[in-house]
Amino acid sequence: MSTDTIANTSTVTRPTSGLSAPDAAVKALASGDATLDRIAEITLSSVVLPLKNPISDAKVLTGRQKPMTEVVFLFVELRTEQGHEGIGFSYSKRAGGPAQFAHAQEIAPVLIGEDPNDIGKIWTKLVWAGASVGRSGVATQAIAAIDIALWDLKAKRANLPLAKLIGASRDSVQTYNTSGGFLHTPIGEVIENAAASLANGIGGIKLKVGQPDWRKDIARVTAVREFLGDDVPLMVDANQQWDRPTAQRMGRIFEQFNLVWIEEPLDAYDAEGHAQLARSLDTSIATGEMLASVGEHLRLIEAGSVDILQPDAPRIGGITQFLKLAGLAEHHNLQLAPHFAMEIHLHLAAVYPLQTWVEHFDWLDPLFDEHLETRDGRMHLSGRPGLGFTLSDQARAWTVGTVTVTK
Repeated sequence: MSTDTIANTSTVTRPTSGLSAPDAAVKALASGDATLDRIAEITLSSVVLPLKNPISDAKVLTGRQKPMTEVVFLFVELRTEQGHEGIGFSYSKRAGGPAQFAHAQEIAPVLIGEDPNDIGKIWTKLVWAGASVGRSGVATQAIAAIDIALWDLKAKRANLPLAKLIGASRDSVQTYNTSGGFLHTPIGEVIENAAASLANGIGGIKLKVGQPDWRKDIARVTAVREFLGDDVPLMVDANQQWDRPTAQRMGRIFEQFNLVWIEEPLDAYDAEGHAQLARSLDTSIATGEMLASVGEHLRLIEAGSVDILQPDAPRIGGITQFLKLAGLAEHHNLQLAPHFAMEIHLHLAAVYPLQTWVEHFDWLDPLFDEHLETRDGRMHLSGRPGLGFTLSDQARAWTVGTVTVTK
């Protein structure tokens, strides 16, 4: 593993000689300077998580993508002059991981000397540092890892779980499992996985659908519903692979299964098509995970395209942007079911005042020393400060590149 250092030539104001850092901060406040601390060091790491088995959903079976064999993470670790630390991450599936890492390296030097309390100001500064590549996609996903690390740092400094720092509406959220229901998995194994999830305290089960032969979808959903019975929450996810007529027809067929939602029945950017489905079907429509900005989500909301919004904090620019979107969603009385990254989204779902779900994936477990608790169908906040996780030795072993930025 190679480590590079990028030097930043900006002048950093340090505490007055002879005073401890906290005493210097108090003296600065007394003189009218509200800066409490400054970012001194940023470490960026690219981590490649191998998956046990190649993963296939409808995008693979329709020939649009290859099976997924790994997930690439951008981890950001921050340290301040006073010794406070924070960690955050973004991720990419199939493509984009190296681009996130490269963009983060270009913009990270502007963080040095900033007060880590000023998260909104820093987010804007990072956007302008890379303005030529826009405000969505890889650019905001790189910023997201930094933004999440800043929120983690802030909560750790307050010795509070992140949800409690923001203001929690609940201490646990409903949870459902996705990782056991992919289309490469034989139906017998899907049922075994569902049974194991329920035994481990997970409350709902999601199945992938959207195969070229729609009858196979019906058979799989029928088998799982019969196994679960009528009372266990069941969702399906077509991963954007239906056209409008197929989505309408399949939605009507699926009404008999009492689903919690139908996820991504259409292309993620087809706001009008999703709106038609939302109006015509009894089953709720859920979508949003593939969108890469608050503005893209806003179009869905304004078009009436969605009953359950599924934003992904690492994809839309971090916690700062997620909270802005959550305010819009609440104003429109939408339920919230954040996508993937449960280590982050548990906190954000616990803050949201209306109905929420968090997606349970065990893929990320090897990356962290701590693991989330599920029982009685819910995922529970811990008392650990910040996001509540630390990188494992295995994550360090899977690191393929590291850059440290200092003054």
